[in-house]
Amino acid sequence: MLLCTDVGNTNIKFGLYENEKQIVKLRFATDSKKTDDEFAVELYTIFHINNIDISKIDGSIISSVVPKVTDSLVKAIKTVTGNDSIVLGPGVKAGLDIRIDNPSTLGTDIVAMCVAVKEMYTCPAVIIGLGTATTILYLNEKKCYCGGAISPGVGISLDALTNNGALLPSTDLKPPKKVINTNTEDCIRSGIIFGTACMLDGMIDRYNEETGVTSTIVATGGLASAIIGNCKHDIIINDDLVLEGLRIIYKKNS
Repeated sequence: MLLCTDVGNTNIKFGLYENEKQIVKLRFATDSKKTDDEFAVELYTIFHINNIDISKIDGSIISSVVPKVTDSLVKAIKTVTGNDSIVLGPGVKAGLDIRIDNPSTLGTDIVAMCVAVKEMYTCPAVIIGLGTATTILYLNEKKCYCGGAISPGVGISLDALTNNGALLPSTDLKPPKKVINTNTEDCIRSGIIFGTACMLDGMIDRYNEETGVTSTIVATGGLASAIIGNCKHDIIINDDLVLEGLRIIYKKNS
């Protein structure tokens, strides 16, 4: 089995694959203060709870945007599974043609998402990542990564609004029933959820206008289910793009 690990700013996601099939997906909060021993205990415990035969794990690959966590996870995975991990970065063959000013600045999570989309979907493609940041990426018809746009994530926007507005209450991200609302909580939900959906629709239109083609649109991230259903474009949701990309990249390097 192959262990794919996606270290994000908010969560760490683990996907266990047998050949090309994902058999288990696990998640826990990202905490840069944890030691490698603490990560090892958590990993061992969560594998045990899910009845995973650790002895069958024979490969590991990691994408991380939190450098402080990377080394600890590499050591923890080695302790628990006995496997050295491939850490996605320079020197790892991804098979992605990157056409931006400085390819070395591209986040490994973006690399993994693009690899997954170029292998699994028709290009050109617009890839929407709804995580700590909202990323809108573009793969052209030759499956080359050509750049994109980044804006504050939905969670960051909500936190900034409620933390800096003395009279604005914290609220969840359950979509309200209508756009125009009569209480503060639903007004905030409307602005965040419908506002983000409108921004995405508008950006997709601009991408299509700028490129002169209509693209496949794929969205991923923990907040995709709350937002994408309110967009007007036909958007595919795949919450495992990074994990799938890591699986594909591991195969290229094994």
